[in-house]
Amino acid sequence: MAKLTKNLRIVLPILLAGVLLIGCEARQENNAQKNTVSTDKANKVVQNSDPKALAIADSVIEAMGGAQAWEETKVIRWNFFGRRTHTWDKEQGRDRISIPGQNMEITLDLKSKEGTVVKNGEPLTQPDSVQKYLETGYSMWVNDSYWLVMPFKLKDPGVSLGYMGLDTTRVGTPAHKLKLTFGDVGMTPENKYHVYVDTTDHLIKQWAYFSKASDDTARFVLPWKDYNRYGNILLSGNRGSNTLSDIEVLEEWPYKQ
Repeated sequence: MAKLTKNLRIVLPILLAGVLLIGCEARQENNAQKNTVSTDKANKVVQNSDPKALAIADSVIEAMGGAQAWEETKVIRWNFFGRRTHTWDKEQGRDRISIPGQNMEITLDLKSKEGTVVKNGEPLTQPDSVQKYLETGYSMWVNDSYWLVMPFKLKDPGVSLGYMGLDTTRVGTPAHKLKLTFGDVGMTPENKYHVYVDTTDHLIKQWAYFSKASDDTARFVLPWKDYNRYGNILLSGNRGSNTLSDIEVLEEWPYKQ
């Protein structure tokens, strides 16, 4: 759970995806299964979303580098608001979280949610403590990665997109306004977002967060600024008074394990 300001705490939803294919025959079979599942999931998004909103979401992903570039991105590293650093092995589905303030390092398999915890230079061995910190680490990854890569998640399974018309951001940028709501997915499916897509460059320039889909007043409205290219994709780290810094795209996991 990330603290934006003194009294603002949120946990943001995100969805996990990833298939590890081993061997030629297994690869072909699994690819066929993956394509079928992906099609089914995509159909659910289409059925629950406005066609214009879907088209705008496609334009966002393309402006960010495209779906293929995102799929081929292997490892992303970033610092979340000066509090902790993630090294997310997107290809293999794992994350290492370094938390200097607690002198802690969590290495986590994002599918099984198993992993290791090192505190003050020593591995933790007490199962209850390890489990507690692994659960905390997973929540951190869920939250912190959504702050960075949300534009690539617009068409994830369970997401419903609505088109709310033309609007402007707080700094006056003309934008398409999309509404994001969620089915029974993620850690906080009751959340809602309004996303503002620049009508010129098709990049997200602002988002508004609502604790509940029924809420009329946003908990916060923040900019998405300072897009830069990392590897073959664009990412933004500027959220106004808060910053996702030290962003990198790596070709391989930089650790031995």
